[in-house]
Amino acid sequence: MTDIEIAQAAELLPVVQVGEKIGVGESDLDFYGKYKAKLTFDKMNELIARASDPAKRGKLILVTAMTPTAAGEGKSTVTIALGDGLRRIGKKSVIALREPSLGPCFGIKGGACGGGHAQVIPMEDINLHFTGDIHAITAANNLIAALIDNHIQQGNPLGIDPRTISWKRCVDLNDRALRNVVIGLGGRIDGVPRESHFQISVASEIMAIVCLSKSISELKDRISKITIGETFEKRAVTFGELKCTGAVAALLKDAIRPNLVQTLEHTPAFVHGGPFANIAHGCNSINATLCALACGDYVVTEAGFAADLGAEKFMDIKCRMNGISPDAAVIVATVRALKMHGGVSKQDLGKENLPALEKGFANLRVHIENMKKFGVPVAVAVNKFISDTDAEISLVEKLCAEAGAGAVLCEGWEKGGEGAVKLAETAVELTGKDSHFKNIYPLDAPIEEKINVLAREIYRAGSVEFDGKARKKIKALEAAGFGNLPICMAKTQNSITHDKSVTGAPEGQYAFPVRDVQLYSGAGFIVAFAGDIVDMPGLPAAPAAMNIDVDDRGIISGLF
Repeated sequence: MTDIEIAQAAELLPVVQVGEKIGVGESDLDFYGKYKAKLTFDKMNELIARASDPAKRGKLILVTAMTPTAAGEGKSTVTIALGDGLRRIGKKSVIALREPSLGPCFGIKGGACGGGHAQVIPMEDINLHFTGDIHAITAANNLIAALIDNHIQQGNPLGIDPRTISWKRCVDLNDRALRNVVIGLGGRIDGVPRESHFQISVASEIMAIVCLSKSISELKDRISKITIGETFEKRAVTFGELKCTGAVAALLKDAIRPNLVQTLEHTPAFVHGGPFANIAHGCNSINATLCALACGDYVVTEAGFAADLGAEKFMDIKCRMNGISPDAAVIVATVRALKMHGGVSKQDLGKENLPALEKGFANLRVHIENMKKFGVPVAVAVNKFISDTDAEISLVEKLCAEAGAGAVLCEGWEKGGEGAVKLAETAVELTGKDSHFKNIYPLDAPIEEKINVLAREIYRAGSVEFDGKARKKIKALEAAGFGNLPICMAKTQNSITHDKSVTGAPEGQYAFPVRDVQLYSGAGFIVAFAGDIVDMPGLPAAPAAMNIDVDDRGIISGLF
């Protein structure tokens, strides 16, 4: 059976019964049908207040991964299986995941609900429109864009220089033709012509703001602080000066509340927020994480892409801003991906190849070393594929042990929670160890130094090459008082470096290029763009959309 067929064959519990497992009653939920619900404001605020006391929080387990390959790693699958596995050994577990973007669903990556017998459901709903959160974020983002252009059209009393407008429109689809556009054509009544841009909705600063705001008041404060451009006198203009913050927040009043669903084994799961990890900060909402920590003894969450992206941002942005830290980290790896990093082509991954596996392990070793730099206990989850041989698995276990991290076989895709019992036991053991969490750089370091630390310590570069434009912007940001913000590095997910063609681990003292920086003053971080990364992906030659269909009963097929 395919993933979607397994999900469609599952017997779902009414979501009210799922909530009862973690002390969330019927009156605490606003229902979106039988199987999806949002926490009410009262319940959300109650749980966030409870989680503000570290003594009342559960243990937090972060799931991350080695560098992605075309062979797949299964980070969400392992996250879900681990949550189910913890329930199997009698632990009160809750899962916290990001919402899938429509772009990957119709592009090349697919959805983000796990796979096989380790999925969150209803899978089709979660992967598509779900409860409308990303649509609300898209509308709020584009309302800001419309209000900026209307301000200029109606006389421009703030004196905004149209050439400096940094706010982009967005759509939650991969549409490369919208990366660079010209708007306002047609005549005087159609607006002021200028160059503009689109980004995918999950890279929008509004997405980051929703995921980092614990209340409507904080949401409005962050929205008002968004920098939208400069005046002709080169003074920075914030969106709050347009006096429309409340209208934008009104579109987001439901999007800020976590969504409750379930796994195939009925483990409660908060699925909320979906910032891209190679452009935005790649973590589910702080509200979902805090609510889960208040409801469960063990919370399993994941951060997007590999440990050099989502996990680093989880530590240096999300945790730092909210006074939380993981009690343990689990790095997902597969024999197939290790061999691919060792130079094996995708069509040959089914053949045993120990030398290639050992060579490709260099990639996983870097991620293990990087996670240890944050002072968090680490283990490796080997996500098992049917083609893996005993010799290959034994070699991975040996290499992980030598790198200072135990390796545990996870068979969640095939067996669900039963296949992750050993991993669950290992995770519980890890959370019992002393964690000495620390950030990789201090906030008060200069912006260039923070970028240098990330490049040297996480991406293993010998130096950083700053484009002249980037260096000029960095100096302006520091002069404007934004030098103490964390860095959100936008780079390829397909390599530890900036270059997607570099597999394995970096060799030699390469230069890490930073071509641009952008201030996300509302979200509270600085985005640094490395290499050729873009914030509006394109579709592949054969997009996943070619395989998706729906019949007269409304049954969807081909979604994965």
